[in-house]
Amino acid sequence: MSRTTRRRASVLAVIVGAAVVLLGGGAVAAFVWTNGTPDAEKKPTTTASDLPTPEPEPEPLSAAEQILADADNPLACAVSFAGDGIMQDPMLQWQNGLYVALPIPASDGRVFAGWYATPDDAAALTPEARVNGADPVTCTDQQIELHGAWTTPEENVAANTQVSILMYHQFTTNPDGESGWLRGNYAYIGDFDAQMNHIATTGFYLPTWDELSAFIDGRLYLPARSVIITDDDADQTWFDLAVPLVEKYELLTTSFMITAYRSDPPPSIYVLRRSHTHDMHQAGANGQGRIVNWTPDEIAADLNMSGDILGVREVIAYPFGHYNDTAKQGVLQAGYEMARTIEPGYVTIGTDKLALPVVRIDYGMGLDALIKRIG
Repeated sequence: MSRTTRRRASVLAVIVGAAVVLLGGGAVAAFVWTNGTPDAEKKPTTTASDLPTPEPEPEPLSAAEQILADADNPLACAVSFAGDGIMQDPMLQWQNGLYVALPIPASDGRVFAGWYATPDDAAALTPEARVNGADPVTCTDQQIELHGAWTTPEENVAANTQVSILMYHQFTTNPDGESGWLRGNYAYIGDFDAQMNHIATTGFYLPTWDELSAFIDGRLYLPARSVIITDDDADQTWFDLAVPLVEKYELLTTSFMITAYRSDPPPSIYVLRRSHTHDMHQAGANGQGRIVNWTPDEIAADLNMSGDILGVREVIAYPFGHYNDTAKQGVLQAGYEMARTIEPGYVTIGTDKLALPVVRIDYGMGLDALIKRIG
């Protein structure tokens, strides 16, 4: 290197060194910035497309959907209710049985007129389309909506509905009947078949017991042709001969059972088990039934035992039809609301709930005899 070249290099070094001294850290920082950050110190760049997509909030379940989710059973049915002024929560029912405990709404100055399959049926109070505990639960996609109807107290009274409670006992396949002093209790099964067919095919309405109670109170309208079918004693002929016809015609019936003698499970979804007392179907000290000889506490204890066995306290049938004020007191004390006698007559608005009358069916009463009594 020539002297001139060495001198120029020295001068350049001095100039650069001076610049570094004059600028200090700023010059160094500028140098580093212009030459980039080392790879080890580089930070990844995040874009919007790299962020996870947020999950949408699930839609809350409706009340009916929540019922089905909680039940988690394909037989479950969520029943919803609609109608003027009706604010009734949906309820769970089961598609392998009949409706149970459908609500009876109340409204000042109005009388509830039942649940119906469609709004048009509700407006027309169509008896054939009215839905109650005598009907099997049928749903679409596990849901159904029932439509409520109303009438006025004046229209309810003017309808003059008279409810027939039919009372059967034993049954026979012998057209000539049975022998003995109880032969009148045996209905010929051919007559029973014809009578059930008549009720099933000519537009009768079958109220439940809670509906009958509300009707008596004037809170519920019932169609003019309303009938309740009952059997006393749960004799074996009831199970063997009558129940198959009850099943055939799909008619709600009530079996009044003496639970000290038998407490068979329901033989059909169409058969309600109700109390004929536990062990009061026997003569008391004066030859009449125990229920009119015992104290209210003794009567209530017997009926409580019967209610525990059957799992329900709602209505009883008095043994032999015997009752008095003491019997009524015992019935109420045990938590029952109604009691059926053997006295002839029809249930109307205001009937004594502890003295319900009946239409008795005896041997020899065929279809014509039934029609004369219930239409």
